[in-house]
Amino acid sequence: MSLNCVIPRREALKGLAAASLINPLTATQSATAAAGDVVKPFSIHIFSKCLQFLNWNELAAVAADLGLDGVDLTVRPDGHVEPARVKEDLPKAVEALRKRGIQCPMMTTKVTQASDAQSRTLLETAGRQGIRYYRTDWLSYPSDQPIPAAMKQVERQLAELAKFNQQLNLVGVYQNHAGTSFGSVVWDVAQVLNAVNSPAMGSQYDIRHAVVEGGTAWPLGLRLIQPHIRILAIKDFVWEKVNGRWKVVNVPLGQGMVDFPAFFKLVKQYNLQVPLSFHVEHPIGGAEEGHRTISIPRDSVYKAISKDLVVLRGYLKEAGL
Repeated sequence: MSLNCVIPRREALKGLAAASLINPLTATQSATAAAGDVVKPFSIHIFSKCLQFLNWNELAAVAADLGLDGVDLTVRPDGHVEPARVKEDLPKAVEALRKRGIQCPMMTTKVTQASDAQSRTLLETAGRQGIRYYRTDWLSYPSDQPIPAAMKQVERQLAELAKFNQQLNLVGVYQNHAGTSFGSVVWDVAQVLNAVNSPAMGSQYDIRHAVVEGGTAWPLGLRLIQPHIRILAIKDFVWEKVNGRWKVVNVPLGQGMVDFPAFFKLVKQYNLQVPLSFHVEHPIGGAEEGHRTISIPRDSVYKAISKDLVVLRGYLKEAGL
């Protein structure tokens, strides 16, 4: 199904042009990118969870119209590509993107074990498609196991994955995520990555989650883990009282508690030359949850994404990145 079946192309472009985001080259680009393209530092790749109401061709068209560099593709259950069909569908999805000049250098998965047959097939298929990075699933701290012992187990798992990744020219990245899982406090994943000591296993550093858990101390975690960072995940949040209880609420970029100018200043100081995974997880009609059916017009989703892009590009320009 073409983008015209979703929303009239003229209307979609008009909405994006109003936000001054359309790049006339990317909006009309049709050259196919070669597998294994070099991923430029600070290139912007949208986490495709917020666009799962689109098929691959529609996703490619919207990404091109938005002037994005690429896509961080969901290759996990209920994602853009189902792991059970990865051999058949991942090449088709990647080809659809590249036909519109959109890179697919990274993907988000549920991979945690090098010994899992489906995970091996998924990674082998990704490697053949020129995908460079994949995000693993999160790992837990079992309640019946001491934390140091759990960290040793994680170290063994990630070391095994790193060995397999090297065979495929892949880099696995572990995302720090607010909560009580391994990596939520950043120092633990930094310690494990130091022990694994492999260029094939690194960090997807998520500044939103780091600030949730680190408060004003997040720069220390960033300083500790920065040698291992391979991707930066970008999103924002506030603490809000809901029904008498404080909770984390996702908001558009620049409207929350993440100090992006300070963050990107440190990124530049540490000379982090890595791509960005751009997340849109504030309320946009259910699209932020990966829903296939959304409650607002699709054009409203595209406009919300374009506004966040304007803010992100502004921060990057301000930081000289």
